[in-house]
Amino acid sequence: MSSPTSRRGYGVKAAPYTFLLPATILFALFFALPIGYAVWLSFRKVHVSGLGLGSGARREVWAGFENYRAAFQDSELLHGALRVVGYGCVVVPVMLGLALLFALMLDSEKVRLAPFTRLAIFLPYAIPGVVAALLWGFLYLPDVSPFYFVLDKLGLPQPDLLDGGPLYLALSNIAVWGGTGFNMIVIYTSLRSIPAEVYEAARLDGATPLQIALRIKIPMVAPSLVLTFFFSIIATLQVFSEPMTLKPLTNSVNTTWSPLMKVYQDAFGRNDMYSAAAEATLIAVVTLLLSFGFLRASNRRDKRDVSQGGAR
Repeated sequence: MSSPTSRRGYGVKAAPYTFLLPATILFALFFALPIGYAVWLSFRKVHVSGLGLGSGARREVWAGFENYRAAFQDSELLHGALRVVGYGCVVVPVMLGLALLFALMLDSEKVRLAPFTRLAIFLPYAIPGVVAALLWGFLYLPDVSPFYFVLDKLGLPQPDLLDGGPLYLALSNIAVWGGTGFNMIVIYTSLRSIPAEVYEAARLDGATPLQIALRIKIPMVAPSLVLTFFFSIIATLQVFSEPMTLKPLTNSVNTTWSPLMKVYQDAFGRNDMYSAAAEATLIAVVTLLLSFGFLRASNRRDKRDVSQGGAR
C-alpha cells in the first residue's frame, strides 16, 4: 500500500502534464490531425470507372507520388511562386526598414506624443487583412478614389495601380501598411530592454545620436530583426487575402496568382482536394526548409561572432 508521501510525490510530478493536457488535445485536434489528413489525401486520387455513373464508378485509390509529380510540373504553381518572390522582394525590406526606423525614432529622447504615435503605427495591424485589402482596393479604383480626383484636379498623371507592374506595388503597400506596426513593436520592445548605462557610456565617449543608433542600438536588436524577418518571410510565402480580395477589382489578378490561391482554386474551384493537398504540403515543406535554413545560418553567424569576441 502506497504511503501519502509517495502519492503526493506522484501528484507533483504529474501536475505539469495535467496542465499541458488541454493544450495538447487542442493542438492534436486542430493542428496535427488536419495536417496529417492533408498529407494522407495528397497520396490519394479518385479513380473513375466507365462513364463515372453509378454508386461504385468513382472511388478513392492510392496514387503514390502522382499528385506531387503533377504539382512539380504545374506551370501555374511555378509562376505563382515567382510572383510571390517578386512580391516579397518589395514587401520584406520596405516593411522591416520602416519598422526599424519607427522604432528608433520612438526610442529617441526628443520624440513627442510617443504613446499616441505607437498606437497610430500599430493600429493598422489590428485591422483584418480582408478589410484592409478592400479599403485599399477602393482607394486604387479611379472612379471612386479621392486620390485620383485630386490628381485630376492638379492635372497630374493618374497611374493604374491595379494593372501590370504597379500591381506589385499596390499589393505590397497593403502588406507594408498592415505589418509594419507589429514588427515595430517587436523591435521597439527590444530597444527598451537595453540598459540606459550603455547609452550613457556612449555619450561620455562623445558618440552622437546617429552613431548610437548605428553602432549600439541596431547591433543589439539584431535578434529581434532576425525574428521579424523570419515572420515576414513566412507571411510572404502564405500571401492570400490581399490578391484574393483584389481579384474582383482587376483582371490582372487571376485565380492562381499566388501558390495558396492555386491551392484554393484546385480544392474548391476544380473540386480536386487531392492535388490541392499535395500542393499545400509542398508549400509547407518549402516554408519549413527556408525557415530552418535561415535560422541555422543565423545561429551559425551568432556563434561565429561570439567566438570572435571571445578570441579578442
